[in-house]
Amino acid sequence: MVIMNSTTLVWIDDLTVKPSPILLELERQGLKIIQTSEADLKDIEITNSDVIVVRVSTDINLVSRMRSRLAHLNSTAPLIARVDRRDFELAIQAMRKGATTVVPAEQQARADWYETLSIIENSETHPRSAFIFADPVSRNLLALTERVAKVDVTVLLTGPTGSGKEVLAKILHDASPRHSGPFVAFNCAAMPENLVEDMLFGHEKGSFTGAIKEQPGLFEQAQGGTIFLDEIGEMSFHLQVKLLRILQERNITRLGAQKPIDLDIRIVAATNRNLKAAIMERSFREDLYFRLSAFKITIPALKQRPLDILPLAEQFISQQVISGPRTTLSADAQQSLVEYHWPGNVRELQNVVMRALVITQQSVIDRCHLNFDDITIIDDEDFPDMGLTSRAESRFDSTDMGRSSNTLFEPLSKAVKSSEYQTIMTALKNSCSREQAAESLGISTRTLRHKLQRLREEGMSVTRAYAR
Repeated sequence: MVIMNSTTLVWIDDLTVKPSPILLELERQGLKIIQTSEADLKDIEITNSDVIVVRVSTDINLVSRMRSRLAHLNSTAPLIARVDRRDFELAIQAMRKGATTVVPAEQQARADWYETLSIIENSETHPRSAFIFADPVSRNLLALTERVAKVDVTVLLTGPTGSGKEVLAKILHDASPRHSGPFVAFNCAAMPENLVEDMLFGHEKGSFTGAIKEQPGLFEQAQGGTIFLDEIGEMSFHLQVKLLRILQERNITRLGAQKPIDLDIRIVAATNRNLKAAIMERSFREDLYFRLSAFKITIPALKQRPLDILPLAEQFISQQVISGPRTTLSADAQQSLVEYHWPGNVRELQNVVMRALVITQQSVIDRCHLNFDDITIIDDEDFPDMGLTSRAESRFDSTDMGRSSNTLFEPLSKAVKSSEYQTIMTALKNSCSREQAAESLGISTRTLRHKLQRLREEGMSVTRAYAR
C-alpha cells in the first residue's frame, strides 16, 4: 500500500508517552501521527482522522467509548485495537465492543502496519459482502488473495464446504485488472454431464434436436473477465479432458461448430475434495490438477479464524434487519457463537443467525434463540477402516474381553457393512443426485464417493455412474 501524505493516524495509548520507533518510521514515510491519551483526546482530532488506533490492556470499555464517540461525531474512521498477543479473550471482547480489527500490541514492523492499513483501506473502498477479515488468519488470506489477483494466473481454491470459496473468487476478480469484465460462476456438480457441457461450451443452431438458435457458453460469456468453476472435483472425466484443452489452447469450440473461438478469460476453480487423493483413485486427471493449481489458496475453516465469527454474525443480522430497531447479540449469545466448533463453517453460521432472527420476538438475540445443527462429521480419513461404524465400536474393539476379536466381531462387521450398503442404495434410489443422497445420509459427497468405491471393490453391486 502506498500511504498518502494526507492520511492521519490517531494513536491512543495511556501506557506509553514517548513516541515508539514504529511511529517515527511511519511519520518518515508520510503519515501524520497524532499520539495522545484518552484523557487528552480532542473531538477535532477524531473528526479529521482517517484511522484510530487504541491500546487495550485492562479497560476493554475504551473500545466502546471510542466507538460511541465516533458515532456521535458521525465519523466512519476504522478503529484498530492493539491487544497483548497472549490475551486472546481480550481480543475477542475488543471485536465485540466494536473494533474494526485487532492487531498484536507488540507489532513493530512497518510492513505489518502497512498491510493492516492497506486491508482496512481496501475494505472501506470496496466493501466485501459475506466475508469478514477481522481475524489475523483472514487478513493474511486477503493480503495473499489481492497479491495473486494482480497476476493473470489460474487459481485453485480449496477449503471445507461453506467456508466462502465463491466469495474469495469474487474478491480475486474485483481486485484484478479484469474487474470491469464479467464474473461468471458455475457449479460443476449441479447438473447432468450433457447439460454441463452445453452450458460451458455453448452450441450452434441445429447441432442437436431442440437447438433452434446458437447459444454461447459460459466460457464465452466470461470474455474479458473471470469464470469460477465450483466443485471442480465433481466434473466428469470426459469434461476434464475438454477443460484441459481450454487451459492449454485458450480457445473453445461450440457443440456443432468447426471454428474455435479465442478466449480472454481467467479461470478460478474451487473444491472441497482432496484432489490428490482423487488422482490416486483415477477420478481426477493429474495434468488438469497441475494446470488448475498454478496458484493454490486454501481457505481455513471458520473455527480456525474465530475473530471472524462475531463480525460475520453482525453482518448477517444487518443484512436481514433493514428497518426497525437494531437487533443485537447478548453477551451469552456471543459467547455461544465463539465457543461453537462450526462444522458447517460460514454457511452454518448464517443459518443459525437466520433461525435466531425468526425465533426472537425482541431486538436482542439471546443464547436460547440459537439453534445449532451440531452435526458430528465422521470422515473416512478419521476412520479409514470403519465405514459408518461408530466411535463406540472402535472402543469396544480395543477392549480386552478375554476372547479373539475376530470371533466376537466378525459377524457384527458383516452386518454393519450389509446395513450400510442397503442404506446407501436406498438413499441413491430415492435421490435425484449423488449430492442429494449424501445430504440425506448426513455425510459429505466425498465420503459417499469413497464408500461406493469401497463397496464395489468388495464385490457389491454399485453402478459405475454412482461409483465414479
